[in-house]
Amino acid sequence: MFGIDRRIITHFDFVTLFLIIPLIVVSMVLVSEISETLATKQSIYVTVGVVLFFFFFILPIRRFSWLIPLIYWINIALLLMVEFFGVSKLGAKRWLDIPFINFTLQPSELIKPAFILMISYLIHSNPPPKGGYNLKDFLKISFFIVLPFFLILREPDLGTALILLLVGAGVLIIVGVNWKIWTTIILTISISAPFLYSNLHDYQKKRIKDFLSEKPNYHVQQSIIAIGSGGLYGKDKDAATQAQLKFLPIATSDFIFAYFVERFGFWGACILIAIYAMLILHLMSINYLVKNDYFIKVFASALSIMLFIYMSVNIAMTLGFAPVVGIPLPIFSYGGSSFVNFLILFGIFENLLAFRFIFMYNSKYKIKGS
Repeated sequence: MFGIDRRIITHFDFVTLFLIIPLIVVSMVLVSEISETLATKQSIYVTVGVVLFFFFFILPIRRFSWLIPLIYWINIALLLMVEFFGVSKLGAKRWLDIPFINFTLQPSELIKPAFILMISYLIHSNPPPKGGYNLKDFLKISFFIVLPFFLILREPDLGTALILLLVGAGVLIIVGVNWKIWTTIILTISISAPFLYSNLHDYQKKRIKDFLSEKPNYHVQQSIIAIGSGGLYGKDKDAATQAQLKFLPIATSDFIFAYFVERFGFWGACILIAIYAMLILHLMSINYLVKNDYFIKVFASALSIMLFIYMSVNIAMTLGFAPVVGIPLPIFSYGGSSFVNFLILFGIFENLLAFRFIFMYNSKYKIKGS
């Protein structure tokens, strides 16, 4: 494990931390306004998330990067176990029952950090040539992206599966792939779109039909009412009747953005979106800070893409511009798995940045290409 060094503080990314903290604090306030019970649970999630953030921050991740493929395959094995031994809830088989302790595990959430680390490891081990990856290298990396996609899709969990697929594709676009490969993929998807739709589950088709219908479903209607009632400056807690009188469903998780706008109005929504935008753009700017270090470059890009997808889909969903798919607002919605996962990802990101100097100046751990 790395010793304490002042250079750790120098390389630590305080900007990311300063942008995350307001999201956590405001989220805790909103959840406590609606339910003290949920606020107590959320405080536990925050505590666990912070502990894991520091745990992954101090881990010698680079030094033991050779373990990343093993961790990835362990997560794939857990997804395969869901197929044969999974527990079904509400028509979906996404959980594993842990015997003797009355606890269930959701491998589709656990795999997210391992998935991003694996892509970072693969691209760092084999950086793209000047013209981008050729077909052979593209297929090799794509295998590790598509495998969890299909396993999670079978649960079924289309939302999580698509997020991983889009994150992987987004990273490959950023690092570079031959344009002919993308052209072929786009044409193939366009031609096969009717077949893909026909193979969706009935509830997934219903969500699409509800989204395309002239009148939004009940959840979205109440969300739009809450957002509109907030006006420019929002309302006091007791006057925010959409949430307080339980008209707004799932106000602490999927539709927490609607409650936030009801409380803090249009200008509050602008500030919240600006915080997310600054966080996403800041993470993406790391590409220019560490041009030759593909490990950090890929990890930061993947994290920023994942944040963007979660944030944009959730907000669009509450406004009626996207189907209701149960995607939370990152580091803001009530819930344990998503919140803790993002803090783990940020802990790994800070680790890769803060301890980078060891690999920059120590020939034993020299970064490839630097």
